[in-house]
Amino acid sequence: MFKKVLIANRGEIAVRVIRACKELGIKTVAVFSEADEHSLYRNIADECYPIGEPPASKSYLNMERILKVAEKAGVDAVHPGYGFLSENVKFADECHKRGIEFIGPPTNAIDVMGSKINAKKAMKTAGVPVLPGREEAIESEEEAIEVADEIGYPVIIKASAGGGGIGMNVVYNKEELVDTIQSTKSIAQSAFGDSTVFIEKYLEKPRHIEIQVVADKFGNVIHLGDRECSIQRRHQKLIEESPSPIMTEELRERMGNAAVKAAKAINYHSVGTVEFLYSKGEFYFLEMNTRVQVEHPITEVVTGVDIVKEQIKIAAGKKLSYKQDEITFRGHAIECRVNAEDAINDFVPAPGKIKYYRSPGGPGVRLDSGVFGGAEIPPYYDSMVAKIITYGLTREEAIERMKRALSEYMVLGIITNIPFHRAVIEEDNFLKGNLSTHYVEDNLCSFRKAMVNYALEAKDREKIFSEKVFHGNKKVIAIAGGLNAYITSLSNKNKDKYDKN
Repeated sequence: MFKKVLIANRGEIAVRVIRACKELGIKTVAVFSEADEHSLYRNIADECYPIGEPPASKSYLNMERILKVAEKAGVDAVHPGYGFLSENVKFADECHKRGIEFIGPPTNAIDVMGSKINAKKAMKTAGVPVLPGREEAIESEEEAIEVADEIGYPVIIKASAGGGGIGMNVVYNKEELVDTIQSTKSIAQSAFGDSTVFIEKYLEKPRHIEIQVVADKFGNVIHLGDRECSIQRRHQKLIEESPSPIMTEELRERMGNAAVKAAKAINYHSVGTVEFLYSKGEFYFLEMNTRVQVEHPITEVVTGVDIVKEQIKIAAGKKLSYKQDEITFRGHAIECRVNAEDAINDFVPAPGKIKYYRSPGGPGVRLDSGVFGGAEIPPYYDSMVAKIITYGLTREEAIERMKRALSEYMVLGIITNIPFHRAVIEEDNFLKGNLSTHYVEDNLCSFRKAMVNYALEAKDREKIFSEKVFHGNKKVIAIAGGLNAYITSLSNKNKDKYDKN
């Protein structure tokens, strides 16, 4: 097993990986930008080192700086978390060149799945269902028209190197096609440095269902069931649940087998997620995320498998801890991503300082977070505050526990999307499990009033709380604030010795 691991990430996922390492008896090394100097994860790691200015390009995406810290600290391995460098082939290669284990899949697997065209080719060859279309780059307008006519409108133009919903445009007729091809190529070149695009059949209102896979270095591959991720905004997931409301044992077996087949086709090891679009009883390969997913906790809750610890053990050369027939699915889990953003105003980011923080709790509630009272949500990165995960023996119980958890959660001083979550989980189509990737736009009118009411309630709660606590107990708050500052300064002094070594 590794003796020391560097976490090349920040926030909630850095906290999650540090916790897993502690349980495995592994020392941890954190890296932080100037914006994260007082972050929670920095203060719970065994060592910490600064890596630069706030912009990600000068810190969390600065490979050379991170690797120098890794060598200086004498780590055995690097865990990339999600985002940033987690699916960067060059970073994984550089780790290996320095004799440092990259806690993730082999570079050839990252490379194949990093190209949507190559991924689709590999999946089609492996017998995994793919959407109608060609597995080749579109080279001319005439070819684009030919492919679209062949598979039928609507079609979707995708950037081969794309991700996060960038470089994807839907076309409903021939008149739109040529202009959309050119604009998508331009966006792809600007965003990814690769203008390659391809065409697929567009499904009008599919579900987004993904399968968690786990594979070791000895050829053993299993799946941990499904997650429904259809509730999205601009292709970014907001609410996930496991299992999907439409899942049956027969469908899970079919999708699980397809996901395992996908992993084996690229000689995969580590944890990963095979994503599918589901429509009218059929499912089609969408992409594979070659890293741990943001929403992994809901799978952990319903299976009892610690995905992050399993990922670390696999990287250290251990065999899988489970066989497929040992994986059981019990109950239902839901995750709400709480972000610092204003859902009322088109989800605009709302960075700032948290004045007061109170976590939800009670039976069936888990909170994965990297913040605390007084923490800053900086404007430079993803605006995630926390992930609330609730569990119940039934979907109904998980929903009721989520309602309670959201009502208990207090994050004062910044605007969050909690009003959005509270409105959605009581909306009729959500309760019935009538979901698609267009859920938010299709149902916004029906839950917007509730969302506004919950936003007003949050403002009233902050006003009342501020008057009672911050105004009525100034001395107590001052003493508590001073004590907190003193403790933080002591902690930072202890950490500074690592910065200077």
